[in-house]
Amino acid sequence: MTALRAAALVTLAIVATGCQSGGDAAEKPAAAPPTSASAAPPTSAAAQPSESPTAVTAANTDEVCRAVDKLIVAGSKRIAADSAAVTRDEETADELNARLKRTLAGLADDVREQAARAEDREIEALIADTAKQLDGGARSATPVKWLSTTFVDIPPKLARGCRA
Repeated sequence: MTALRAAALVTLAIVATGCQSGGDAAEKPAAAPPTSASAAPPTSAAAQPSESPTAVTAANTDEVCRAVDKLIVAGSKRIAADSAAVTRDEETADELNARLKRTLAGLADDVREQAARAEDREIEALIADTAKQLDGGARSATPVKWLSTTFVDIPPKLARGCRA
């Protein structure tokens, strides 16, 4: 039972980390857009509201990064709820592993959708890499261990990359 309680504590820490990264979203508009990306042709066929691709990229980057932050926080809350069920003896460790794998796979799909929306190639790559990491957690034999080692690093990495 000690391992299950440790899993619950890890997921609570994950939720706390995810929630802290969401607070940086207000700082994004002050960030300078990358100058090299402004010369690249747009990757989306959507109409641009202005002549400046930099303005479009900055607005889209903020929107996409906020959406990913929300997805990570919501996923962290689901993971914490799943883990809490085990500590109340409502599920076995094997059931928890299966549920965590499903949650991580769904989260990876949702994050991948946001990567596809990103107009800034660097942000697209950052978010696509995050989806790949989440896929790795979904395939992990021990998702609880993966959560405590890899997943906890995702929110700070996104905060740095999306807010730079």
